[in-house]
Amino acid sequence: MESLGFIEVRGVTAAIDALDIMCKTADVRFVTWERRLGGWLVTIVIEGTVSAVTEAVEAALARSLVKPCAHAVIANPHEETARMVAISASRLKKV
Repeated sequence: MESLGFIEVRGVTAAIDALDIMCKTADVRFVTWERRLGGWLVTIVIEGTVSAVTEAVEAALARSLVKPCAHAVIANPHEETARMVAISASRLKKV
């Protein structure tokens, strides 16, 4: 895993829109998502090269339906950070 990108937005529809923008903008892969407060806050996690993730996150910031609450790009994530994301992603596979 070279880089992780995070976008947190208000609402599931806005999160799906942000993910669509990110995936169409750069060569990134969807990893997982987390919903909090009944879906009021949704965090989308993507992975890819540092440049692709940065480009995707910046595109989502500029073009999302709803202005994201928070965002981050983590280059070369620490193994514990990667493990935390993997735990979240493993919950998707159970569905």
